Amino acid sequence: MNIRQRTEEIEKLILSPYAVACIDSRGRDKSEDKCDIRTDFQRDRDRIIHSKAFRRLKHKTQVFISPEKDHYRTRLTHTLEVSQIARTIARALRLNEDLTEAIALGHDLGHTPFGHAGEAVLDSIHPSGFKHNEQSLRVVEILEDKRGLNLTWEVRDGILNHTGDNLPSTLEGMAVKFSDRIAYINHDIDDALRADILSTADIPEQCLEVLGSDHKSRINTMITDIIVESLDKPYVRMSEGVDEATKQLRDFMYDHVYIGSKAKVEEVKVQYIIRQLYEFFIANPEEISQDLRTKLPGEDIHRLTCDYIAGMTDRYALNKYKAIFLPTAWQI
Repeated sequence: MNIRQRTEEIEKLILSPYAVACIDSRGRDKSEDKCDIRTDFQRDRDRIIHSKAFRRLKHKTQVFISPEKDHYRTRLTHTLEVSQIARTIARALRLNEDLTEAIALGHDLGHTPFGHAGEAVLDSIHPSGFKHNEQSLRVVEILEDKRGLNLTWEVRDGILNHTGDNLPSTLEGMAVKFSDRIAYINHDIDDALRADILSTADIPEQCLEVLGSDHKSRINTMITDIIVESLDKPYVRMSEGVDEATKQLRDFMYDHVYIGSKAKVEEVKVQYIIRQLYEFFIANPEEISQDLRTKLPGEDIHRLTCDYIAGMTDRYALNKYKAIFLPTAWQI
C-alpha cells in the first residue's frame, strides 16, 4: 500500500458520510495513472497553484483599481482568504479539505483585469456574454497548459458553481460558495475603511449587532454559525438570522462601495480601455498572442479575443493599450 492509498483509507475513516472521499470521485475526463503520493484532489490543488493563471491573480483588481498602497486586497489575496476560510469550515465539518482547497484556489482563475468592471464590459460586448465562473472553468479545461489541467469533476463543478443561482453538487463546493461571500464582504469593508470610503458608523447597526462590530468578530460569527448549523448535516448553510444579516451587509456594500463610490471613479476609464482593446483585436487578430492562436486554431474571433483579454492582468492591459493607441516618443 503506497502513501496515496493510505491517505484514501484514512479519508474513509475520518470524513463525514456527506463528504466526497477521493476514492469516490467521478474522476477526470482523460484518464491518468495515479500518483503514489498524492490523491487526485491534492494533485488538482497543486496543478492550480502552479498554473500561470493563478500567478496572474496577484496583478488583478479585487475592488480598488491600481491602489498605490500595499495593503489593499488583490484577486490573489482574496483567493487565499477564501481558501483559508473554506478549509476551516471543511475541517470542522469533516469534509474533504483537499477538494475544498482546490475549488477555492481555482474559483477566480478566469476573472478579468480590473475586477467586476472588466467582467461587466466583456459581458456587454462579447456576443455570448461573459461570466467569470464560466471563464474559470474554461481556463482549467482548455486554456491553461497545453490541453487544460484535466481536473477532477468535483473540482470543476465547484469552480463553475461557486457563484450565481446554481449550487455546487458537493458540500465542499458549498463551503467555498459561502467562504467566497464571507471573504469579499469582510475584506472589502476592511479596505473601504482603510480608504476612508466608509466609517464603522456607516455600517447598518443591525448587522453589527448580529455579526460583530469589527472585522475579526464578523468573520468568526459567520464561520462559527455555518459550522454549528451544518455539523453532521447533509447540507452547508447559515442560520436564518446570520444569513439575513450577511445579505443585508452585502447589499449595503453594493450601495455604498461597489457602485458609485470614489473607489469606482476610474471604472469608466478601464471599461473604455477594455472596449477599445476588444475592438482592436477583433479587427487585428494577428495581434492576439501567438500561443493562444496556436492553441485554438480556427476559434471564433470573438471567443479568442475574449479569452485573450480575460487572461490579462491590469498592468498588461494598460501596457497593451499604451502600445497600441498612444504614440511613442521619437528616439534620436
